[in-house]
Parts: sequence; C-alpha cells; structure tokens
Amino acid sequence: MRLDLRDRSAAFSALEDGVFDVLVVGAGITGAGVARDAALRGMRVALVDANDFGAGTSSRSSKLVHGGMRYLAQGQVHVVREAARERKTLRRIAPHLAQPVLVVIPCVSRTAMVAFKLALIAYEKLGQVEKAERHKTWNVRRLKQEEPHYRTDGVAGAIAYPEYATEDARLTLGNVRSAAAAGATVLNYAAVREILVERGSVCGAVVEDTLTSGNHGARIRARTIVNAAGPWLDAVRRLEDRAAPQKLQLTKGIHVVVKRDRLPINNMVLMTAEDKRSVFAVPRGPYAYLGTTDTFYSQAEYWPEITREDVNYLLRAAARTFLGVPLTNDDIVALWSGVRPLLAQKGKRPSEISRRNEVLRGPAGMLSIAGGKLTSYRIMAQRVVDACEEHLGRTATPTRTADEPLPGGDIANGLAAIVAELERKGFSRVEAERAARLYGSEAPDVFATEKGPAAEAEFAVTHEGAVTLEDYWVRRSARARFDEHGGIPALDPAASRMAELLGWSREEQVKQIEECKAKRAREMQAAR
Repeated sequence: MRLDLRDRSAAFSALEDGVFDVLVVGAGITGAGVARDAALRGMRVALVDANDFGAGTSSRSSKLVHGGMRYLAQGQVHVVREAARERKTLRRIAPHLAQPVLVVIPCVSRTAMVAFKLALIAYEKLGQVEKAERHKTWNVRRLKQEEPHYRTDGVAGAIAYPEYATEDARLTLGNVRSAAAAGATVLNYAAVREILVERGSVCGAVVEDTLTSGNHGARIRARTIVNAAGPWLDAVRRLEDRAAPQKLQLTKGIHVVVKRDRLPINNMVLMTAEDKRSVFAVPRGPYAYLGTTDTFYSQAEYWPEITREDVNYLLRAAARTFLGVPLTNDDIVALWSGVRPLLAQKGKRPSEISRRNEVLRGPAGMLSIAGGKLTSYRIMAQRVVDACEEHLGRTATPTRTADEPLPGGDIANGLAAIVAELERKGFSRVEAERAARLYGSEAPDVFATEKGPAAEAEFAVTHEGAVTLEDYWVRRSARARFDEHGGIPALDPAASRMAELLGWSREEQVKQIEECKAKRAREMQAAR
C-alpha cells in the first residue's frame, strides 16, 4: 500500500478532478476512519489536513486502546460498552497496533477489591470479554512477585486485567493508507480556508498548501462535507456559519518518558496522584511512561505548553507509588503533550467531562463529529458514514472496516514470527520487537536491504506520505518519544535519505534538522 505524496502539484490537481461524494476535513483518527469507511463502501472520498496526518491529538494520546472502565463509575455505560467491544475489533484488524498489556489496580482494602471485582465483571459482560482475558485477583505476595518495586504498605492486594497498548500515530496513518488504497484522494498540509455553499447547501471547499506557503491550492467540489478537525472543529464550523456557538472544551494531558531501568515495571500500574486522580505507569520496550494530567486548556495547538507543575505532578505520583530513588529531571528521556477535544459540560472538572461523541449538522448541511475517544474511532466513523449515505440518498451499505486488516495487520503466524525473521537479519531482540510493533507484517519489507533510521525514512516517504523530517521523527518512527536522547541521533541519517528522495538542498536539510531539535528543546524545557 504505497502512499507517495512527493508531487504536491499533482496531489492538488487530483483534488480538483470531478466531484467527490464526501470531503473529510481533518486527518486525525476520526477523520481517517471516516475516509476509510466511506472509501471501502465505494464512495468517492477526499481527505485533507492542515498539518500532517495525526499531527494533533491523534499522535498525543496515552497510546492505549482501552474500554475506559473508569467511565463506568460515571454512569457512561454506552461509552464503556462501545469501547470495550471495539478493542477486540482492533486486535483483529491490526494486532501489531493492539499489544496486550496487563493493568494492575492495587486496592487498599478487601472492600475496595470487591468493588473493583464487581465493576470488572460488569465491564467484561459489556465488552463480551473472552474467558482467557478476564481479570485476576492477586494477594499482596503475588503483587510483590509481579511488581517488586511497588510500595505495598497499606495495600490489601490487587486486581489485574488486560488492555491493549498502541502507537496512535501509526494507527491513524494505517487508516489513511487503507483509505487511499480503497480509492480515496488524501493529502496532508492542505488547509481548508473556505467552505463553499450554493443554494443553501455546502458544495465544497477551498484548500491551500501549508507546506510551501500557498504555492499550491485547490477548489474541491463535494456533495457532503465531514468536519473531523478535532480541537479545530469549532474553527471549521465557523467557516460554514460565523455565528456557530462553541461546542468544545479543550483539556490538556502530558506524559513523561523515562528509562525502564529507572522505573522497572512489568505491567501497566495504576497510581493515585495527590489530588486522588488515577494516573498510570506503562512499560514500552526499554522505556516506561507516566500519564496523564488533565487540565483545562484554552488553545487548539499542535505542541501545547508543558509546565514544571505538569511534570512534578506525575513524578510525585511515581514517588508515592514505587520504592527506590525517586525519579528526577535527569531521568526524563522525553515529554509529550496534547489537547483533548471534549464536548463542553458546564460545572464539570476536566476528568469528569464525558468522552461521548455527537454528530452536529450545520445550517448548510456540513456534518461535524465532536468528542469521542481513540478506542471508539471506528464505530464513530461508521455512524458518520451512515449519515453521509442517508444525506446522499444512497442505498445503505454495510461497513467493511471491522474485517479488512489495516496495513501491516495481515499477520498469519503472529508477531513472534516477524521478530524472529528480523533477528535473523541481525536485529537485536529490542530492535526487532520495536520494528514488529510499529510495522507489523510490513517490517521485513521496510528493512529489506538495511536497518536503521535511513531505511525507515525511505519507507516513510515512499509508502507513508511523509514530506517533512518531523513527519518521520515523531509520527512514522516514534523515535521522538521512545529512543535514545529523544531520537536526535536518528535525525542526520533520516534527513540525508529524505533529502535524496524529496530533492532538498543542503540548506533545507539542515533547516529540517534544526526545526526538530528546536521542538524537542521546547518540550524538554520543563524538565530542566
């Protein structure tokens, strides 16, 4: 499944070729899911984003595909049922992007353990969880065996149950590539500047190239427009209706990455922060990360500010939870932050705001999908495409997204076979597991002739639509978060290969590297 977007002129010309059934604005996980579903149903689809695919919230989540058991306590039964069942679907269509991780919930009393058990029984019934994946009860001795660095004083035992870890940016990219393979016209760095309306109905949009300062543009004609712009949803709604009221409340979450030898956890461990919120520590190869904060944030930004207090909040939670020398600034490998586009609810604290989703219809007929969560993206997209078919007067067709594997998801013999094949090519076990988790069945093709950042960068350009070094560094390879020194050593070899493929001058190559270094420096400022 090749997605090569190097010819920007041809890409913008393709957007002006005829009339699309659906134009999707925003290529985060929801927009990518909508484009894929609509294209697989045989609709003519265009998908555009002002930045790279998944550059906003969809590369800045907690990287977990989970049922959201905590929402059960808030009475959001529908949200939990939907998410818990969607976990199984994602495991089927992209097993490399849904890796099991055991969640450990320490309990301070037997009463608390009983309460958690009852909640989990309800959760498992709602999600139709198979017997092999149901929860287990651990006494304190077992908890110490499984997590020897956990502080067990005042703890009666623990509940353990499986969820899935993902790489959110690659999940988004997989949906974009699948949409393109099914016939969708997709383009990153193409910002919608105007929504076109004729005779009271939306009929298209004007887009401009944000990569080359407006050197390219297109006037797209479309019968239906879906606004899936995430944090920028209200801004796009106001292109249709300048008086559109605010629907979103943005909140910010940050994560802290450390070496796993400084936080030697075997499973995802739930922690209790000083304000009694639940936060967590998650293992990922040789690294572990802490998350997440939940505070109101006023602006839709790709790189939201990370404050000293954000970092301290998570470090203090870890110090309260684990034995040994507390984590310090020197232990921090990387940080990331993102904003959540939630449906506004007055009087609610950030963590109390519902993760429900809602489809809004504008006065000229534009559909906007607001709210929701990563785990439920596919079913959200299905509902939106159902509404598009109704609007277009098409005969309703069943979705195919629950059965068609995503790129890299057609793994016949399990991920272990891919890891073994890469080890035979000279990869270390850690390198092989990382590659298999990111690329799935495509990993042997990515590294067919060489290993390392240059090979990854070449695949990113020729198969994954990357057109900047940041696209590769942050969203195609995840090296910005989970690599030595935040992946800075990978920038030179990656930029060198991309320069060959994209025709960069030496000056442009240096500029691309310096921009990535500057972004890391800004993120890491709070750790100094």
